[in-house]
Amino acid sequence: MGGDAVVRMARVGCWRWDDRQGRSQPLLADVDWEVGGGQQWAVMGPNGAGKSTLVAIAGATGRASTGTVELLGGRIGTVDTRLLRRRIGIVEPRTTARIAGRLTVREVVLTGATATLWPLAERVDGEVERRAQALLERFGCGAVAGRSFGDCSQGERRRALIARALMRRPQLLILDEPAAGLDLPGREALVEALTALAGERPPLTSIVVTHHPEELASTTTHVLLLRAGRVIAAGPAATVMTSAALTACFGAPVTVERRDGRWAARAAASFLSA
Repeated sequence: MGGDAVVRMARVGCWRWDDRQGRSQPLLADVDWEVGGGQQWAVMGPNGAGKSTLVAIAGATGRASTGTVELLGGRIGTVDTRLLRRRIGIVEPRTTARIAGRLTVREVVLTGATATLWPLAERVDGEVERRAQALLERFGCGAVAGRSFGDCSQGERRRALIARALMRRPQLLILDEPAAGLDLPGREALVEALTALAGERPPLTSIVVTHHPEELASTTTHVLLLRAGRVIAAGPAATVMTSAALTACFGAPVTVERRDGRWAARAAASFLSA
């Protein structure tokens, strides 16, 4: 494996205790995965595939039960994960719920500089303010910077949280279902912002979790397909995003097309009517 890997997993497994069944349930099994610096990965799979568990381990917020994990050059178990997390930006579904709705969008983004849930004015200088404003503009939130976070649309909140995650200039950005619940214009605004980000910050490595190929930016370089906690396929997007691979991943006949750099998928009519 290459020496510049941002994420490296070898035979990773993860279990969760199920009180109803009185035994452990596997969430991940024998996962091997390497994410190189500057790569833009998508993690795809059906509900319950283990996607969120996988990226929690990659973001140093979850732990593997078995196997070895290296993040940003440090092996988990031998390094201080608190220091690793300072170099990782994460946006996950529960992030929105943790942010006070009465904060303005600008204040929410500023909390990213201090890794807190409330703005700390004494730790914010002019440079931090300018960086926050630049990120607000980049993600199309400049016009709503003074609006209460709770009064924003889902798309505006998601883009503000990504700006927040970028405030500390992370080496790795993890977005867990960033387009979930967005309408079509909101999804496209998000994809456009992520596409621009990849062009502006080539060294930044990203991992995006999604169910839908339509939510992937054209700058996606690699894809990992996960089903029932096991890797179905992983590698360059051009070789993984095939009808055969997605059919195996989702357990249903799927046809994949790519046009102007974007993917689209549909299930076969015979499956939908079955």
